[in-house]
Amino acid sequence: MKMENRRQKVTSFPHFLVRVGRYALFAFGLIVFSVLLGVIGYHYLGQISWLDSFYMACMILTGMGPVVEMTTPSAKIFSSIYALYSGVAFLSITAVFFAPIIHRLLHILHVEQDDNEN
Repeated sequence: MKMENRRQKVTSFPHFLVRVGRYALFAFGLIVFSVLLGVIGYHYLGQISWLDSFYMACMILTGMGPVVEMTTPSAKIFSSIYALYSGVAFLSITAVFFAPIIHRLLHILHVEQDDNEN
């Protein structure tokens, strides 16, 4: 997933859309992995239903907070570690998704600046 450097022209719009699609697919994969990790952990360690586990994992991953009280020590430890992981994962997934868009914007602005200097 190599992007053009500052000396190269801005890539074509269709190629940019393909790049955005690849990054979005990767971000979606990270979301699926993170939710599955939470669902499995909450189901087995928190001893809650699959649906409630999914709900809890989604709420924690998006920063909304827990919806079910964890009662066992192992469930509390898992919930704490998953919450810390989720904070980092949410920011990282957002960065991955927006990286090609921000790169293109900055590249366009830099190319226009270089064109005006010559």
